[in-house]
Amino acid sequence: MKNTKSIAAMVVVIGGLFVLMSSAYTVNEVEQVIITQFGKPVGEPVTEAGLKFKVPFIQEVNPIDKRVLEWDGSPSDMPTKDKLYISVDLFARWRIVDPLQYFLRLRDERSAQSRLDDILGSETRNAVAKHELIEIIRTTKDRIPLRDAALASSSQGLNMGSLVPIEKGRQLVEQEIFTEAAEKVGVFGIELLDIRFKRINYNASVRPKIYDRMISERRQIAERFLSEGNGEAARIRGNRLRELNKIQSEAYREVEEIRGLADAKATEIYASAYNQSPQSVEFYEFTRTMAAYSSLVDKQTTLVLSTDSDLFKFLKGMTPRPGK
Repeated sequence: MKNTKSIAAMVVVIGGLFVLMSSAYTVNEVEQVIITQFGKPVGEPVTEAGLKFKVPFIQEVNPIDKRVLEWDGSPSDMPTKDKLYISVDLFARWRIVDPLQYFLRLRDERSAQSRLDDILGSETRNAVAKHELIEIIRTTKDRIPLRDAALASSSQGLNMGSLVPIEKGRQLVEQEIFTEAAEKVGVFGIELLDIRFKRINYNASVRPKIYDRMISERRQIAERFLSEGNGEAARIRGNRLRELNKIQSEAYREVEEIRGLADAKATEIYASAYNQSPQSVEFYEFTRTMAAYSSLVDKQTTLVLSTDSDLFKFLKGMTPRPGK
């Protein structure tokens, strides 16, 4: 009889411990709890950490994360206002601020991520379609681009290296997406904290056109360099020829001046040498005439001279050799 009472007491104790364990639960610091009874939420959400109790067996604990969570969307191709297809990769952070509404509408994080995919993807597509590409990739409105010193002067005439003016910029486009999406996800008990463009890239179909445009611009700069180089080379060659002609002209003038001075000096020496007597004057006339004959007369020369010519007076006294 005593054994039966002891066994019964042990069963009661074990049953009580089992019931106590079934009714007690703990709430972690990074989570909040929704208590459901037969699948329906009962009571207020439990948001404070610690040991808690519930009705055993008929009530169930549903933990919900209360940390800041991340949403990392898949890259998606979408058109801009200027009809350029780009691949946009978006990143967002969110948290659950109304666990009851979140539980009723979504139940779990997988459903929440799926709904964020739909909402953020749709709002991103709408925002991108309303703005040109330059508004999505630029961040500052009045930024002055850095230019290579070698390209700064050559690109002025080609209108290259200057930034296209923008009205909004990427930050305001992100803010537009955030404002529209935050209102839509709020009905699910979710607070959208922040969104950012993680990557924006050209679509594979338009990427070759962009590269061709870049190559064309660089080719124009290269042609501009070649043109300026050819012009500079022509200028240098012109300066060289002008300097060469100037040097030759000055050298020729100097040579002629020296030659003139030498001739004058020689004439002066001849004059002083041959004017010493009448015989020396006649000898000078003779030698000069003979020198003139050698430069004027050859085998093919025919002279027509008057009898009183200075040249003829020496020829008329010459006796030709036999056979000549």
